[in-house]
Amino acid sequence: MNDTPVNPQKQRRGFSRLRHAFGYSLAGLQAGWQETAFRQEALAALALVPAAFWLGTTWVEVALLAGSVVMVMVVELLNTGVESAIDRIGPEWHDLSKRAKDMGSAAVLLSLLVCGGIWAAALWHCFL
Repeated sequence: MNDTPVNPQKQRRGFSRLRHAFGYSLAGLQAGWQETAFRQEALAALALVPAAFWLGTTWVEVALLAGSVVMVMVVELLNTGVESAIDRIGPEWHDLSKRAKDMGSAAVLLSLLVCGGIWAAALWHCFL
């Protein structure tokens, strides 16, 4: 029996593990950047996160405003991961594949609605 681990990352410890994990995270962001939806959300975040510091009057408000924007990007990355995994399985149509992709899309929609609601409430409170 072969005792060699399939994934060498599992054998790393300490700083080496952190350094490699950080590299994988950067690769994930780079892969996400290839997706149009993620690029659009990231560009919107470049404007909205600084605006959160201007609009929010307390740290809780700033955290909600900025956090909701980042949450959309996180959910988009997870959705892209699900879609990529399903596409790797095969290109043929399958009801379970469609369900998984639809659920990922619904998660993105819900995160966008939460983000939009938080920003609408903050703008309403600030200007009206």
